[in-house]
Amino acid sequence: MIRAAGVAEVTDADFAAEVIGAELPVLVEFTADWCPPCRQMGPVLSALAAEEGERLKVVQLDVDTNPETTNHYRVLSMPTFMVFKGGEPLKAMVGARPKRRLLEELADVL
Repeated sequence: MIRAAGVAEVTDADFAAEVIGAELPVLVEFTADWCPPCRQMGPVLSALAAEEGERLKVVQLDVDTNPETTNHYRVLSMPTFMVFKGGEPLKAMVGARPKRRLLEELADVL
């Protein structure tokens, strides 16, 4: 998986610990190497992680190597972004978007 700088990779094995059990709200990008819009989001997620790291944890999950979590949350399109807070998924957003729009969509969580 092509990982965005400063963004952790999570797997089926550690999803519960890293996302569900996180203190901060978590933005999960469900991504895949073969997905051009996912690759476009790399710099956006890196910037978001750097700027909002005190208030938001940003992680990526490769859908091809982590089918259990992908299927559990019924992720069908990439990239899909899900926001988790207190262990619960609060919202899902599908498709690449500029950082400004992503921040607007996350405003109620931050």
